[in-house]
Amino acid sequence: MKIIKKSIQVMLLLSVVLMSCDSQKEKSNLDYTSTELSAEERVKDLMSRMTLEEKVAQMCQYVGLEHIKAAQNDLTEEDLDVNDARGFYPDLSINDLVEMTKAGKIGSYLHIVTVEEANYLQSLAMQSKFKIPLLIGIDAIHGDGLFSGATIYPSPITQAATWDDDLLYKVSAQTATEMRATGAHWAFTPNIDVLRDPRWGRTGETFGEDPYLVGNMGVATIAGMQSDDFSGSENVIACVKHLVAGSQSLNGLNASPTDVSYRTLMGIFLPPFKRAVKEANVFSIMTAHNEVNGIPAHMDKHMMTDLMRDRWGFDGFYVSDWNDVSRIDTWHHVAKDFKQATEYSVGAGLDMHMHGPHFADYVIELVHEGKLPESRVDLACSKVLEVKFKLGLFENPYIKEGSYEEVLFNKEHQKTSLEQARKGIVLQKNSGFLPLGKGANKTIFVTGPNANNQTTLGDWVSPQPEENIITMYEGIKKLGEEKGYKVDYFDSGDRSRKMKDADINKAASLAKKADITVLVLGENSFRHDWPNKTTGENIDRATLKLSGKQMQLADKILALGKPVVVVYVSGSPIAEPSLEKRAKAVINAWEPGAFGGQATAEILFGEVNPSAKLPLTIPRSVGQLQMVYNHKPTMYIHKYNTEKKTPLHPFGFGLSYTKYEISLPTVSSEVLSKDKNVQVSVEVTNKGKMAGEEIVQLYIRDNVSSVTRPVKELKRYQRVALEPGETKTVTMELDAESLAFYDINMEYCVEPGSFKIMVGNSSADKDLKETSIEVKERIILKD
Repeated sequence: MKIIKKSIQVMLLLSVVLMSCDSQKEKSNLDYTSTELSAEERVKDLMSRMTLEEKVAQMCQYVGLEHIKAAQNDLTEEDLDVNDARGFYPDLSINDLVEMTKAGKIGSYLHIVTVEEANYLQSLAMQSKFKIPLLIGIDAIHGDGLFSGATIYPSPITQAATWDDDLLYKVSAQTATEMRATGAHWAFTPNIDVLRDPRWGRTGETFGEDPYLVGNMGVATIAGMQSDDFSGSENVIACVKHLVAGSQSLNGLNASPTDVSYRTLMGIFLPPFKRAVKEANVFSIMTAHNEVNGIPAHMDKHMMTDLMRDRWGFDGFYVSDWNDVSRIDTWHHVAKDFKQATEYSVGAGLDMHMHGPHFADYVIELVHEGKLPESRVDLACSKVLEVKFKLGLFENPYIKEGSYEEVLFNKEHQKTSLEQARKGIVLQKNSGFLPLGKGANKTIFVTGPNANNQTTLGDWVSPQPEENIITMYEGIKKLGEEKGYKVDYFDSGDRSRKMKDADINKAASLAKKADITVLVLGENSFRHDWPNKTTGENIDRATLKLSGKQMQLADKILALGKPVVVVYVSGSPIAEPSLEKRAKAVINAWEPGAFGGQATAEILFGEVNPSAKLPLTIPRSVGQLQMVYNHKPTMYIHKYNTEKKTPLHPFGFGLSYTKYEISLPTVSSEVLSKDKNVQVSVEVTNKGKMAGEEIVQLYIRDNVSSVTRPVKELKRYQRVALEPGETKTVTMELDAESLAFYDINMEYCVEPGSFKIMVGNSSADKDLKETSIEVKERIILKD
């Protein structure tokens, strides 16, 4: 009997082996075109068939044909070196690019903004030897904004003001769906630069000044866009940018040098990148325009390879920023020419060049000369191909024309955009004047440069169909009239630096006849109107005050002595203390997107209770910079001669129409260890008469450390909805990671000692209540 059983077992084992062999044999007969193979197997098979030249082609990106046609009409060759938004190739014709695409010499295009062009380019790629589809990238920063008819969500700084990670995840997933419907596969977002200088024009693209908040928002964006592994027809790959620290240049200008300590890099600027890789598995990273401590970011091997890839496990590919490889030569003067710049950049870890000719030729030459290992090309090519396989582009590179109309700006996406605007608008001052009650035939007068145009949409957006946008005036007029008000408007000039004295005087005379004036002021980051931009990419500011003649308009109207509500529309913070002192209320709408006018009106009239909090510190003047909440202990030992040393508004601040009370925090344990977390709880009560949402914020301070640490560090936050009179318990958990830092030896750890725990509704001392916990033994954490 035992012999029979053993024989049966042997036969079963043999059959399994034979079946496995048959399966392997069948697989061996499959090639990269078969979906039965894994993405990794398909990449391996395809690359085994490709020449060096064909692999290098996958590392090359070009701007779209229609983009080139438009740029050729507006730009000179001299403009190309300093323009980071538009371009063409003096040595290449449109027909040259067509033939290159058909020959498989281009791996990616960017700035394709019609389905027709996307399909046309893919049809060219399908004529190539291996029929490798194109990877199409676009700056879908807050919606697929360069595509006409897309849903425009609030800009990133507005999104950060919501302190709502889950909502941002939803927005990002919806953006990915709209991108795929229009033929794009790769979003050059999120921008996880930690903002440390609000003069930087790209402030509106960021999630603010705090590494933890920026990291949370970045992870939510990536997860929403990529899902688990970015495979499928509704996901795209995200691209975190810019590696690293361009948000604290020496003079506040984009692309200027950054000179900060390695400790500051590791403690402030790099944590969001670390989390993007470790928590969200982001698949692409864009390097920065700037140099860091003397090394141009595009040739920083320590950052790209030693730290991000080898130490933290980045498994995707790097893309350059606009023309920045050649700028290692022309701007930074570290390489003697473009070829040597290519050697330095690719050798350091760069995988794709944005954008244009010569790069491919240089890479091939450098490999043949032994200056670049072919393994660098293999890694770069394999990662780009992996994306194309996982996204399903080999099976279906095309978009059915017209099908996107069912996806873009659909009802669900509109609802989400409106919700995010409602949650992102900050009430910065209210002397009890808001919300406005019933009109009783009163007149509201609306004016100001941002009152009735699309500046509410922010940067990285093309002009959108007027019927898709609710301007500030339109939103106030509709709801105001429903409330019994008469709402008037006057165009006092929609470009702040071109406002005319006659129009300012006319606006003041009309304001004199009204009961209330709503002044819609701010800045303009709209890239289709580049000469009139006052903030945004490459439009940096030497002041935080309002541009042009806006204060002249405000002074004239405030001098009338009638109630004035100021609404700021700007991706950059505005510091006008005297204006805010005289206004009855100040609303910071940031750049609230397609439904910004509706959301702002709902807050004005009390249909929505404001709940947003500032994701950055607003200084009183540019002279206070650098001003951040998480500063070091000796930052304010002394004082300024001509200015206060307190901010105009602190990080985390934002008013409500109700009053919340937050209790003293309690802890589940007074000791935190590597294996024992601590729960911090507070009771939150709505003491007012209006339902609303409060954002409870938890900060820590290491009381004694081997090197100096910030006086406060945000570690947790939570939104809580409360009816009038209602109380809820909010519990937030701290673990060892929450307390960790790089010690005097740059070891990532928690040192033993006491930690102050502060909970409240802003970073200001007066808004926080304290307790403490202790760590008894040193905790070493994996980094």
